[in-house]
Amino acid sequence: MTTVAVTVTALLAVAGGLTLTRVIRGPSILDRAVATDVLLAIIVAAIATEAAYSRDATALPVLVVLAVLGFVGSVSIARFATRRKSE
Repeated sequence: MTTVAVTVTALLAVAGGLTLTRVIRGPSILDRAVATDVLLAIIVAAIATEAAYSRDATALPVLVVLAVLGFVGSVSIARFATRRKSE
């Protein structure tokens, strides 16, 4: 089980680093918004992995709040981008 946890942590760390690169170098605001949404999904996956590894369910409300926050943020940015494009 420890090998799996270390492997998952390493993969999430690499994915987070690559996503941060896209956030910094993104040519447009929509690229940065998508990268931020992916980074939030990676954070949720990391918290869920830690909760599963430690068999502790206290992190579940945090996961729900982060998922809703990511959804609302993505929808808000999409609405903002479509309004700005039409003007």
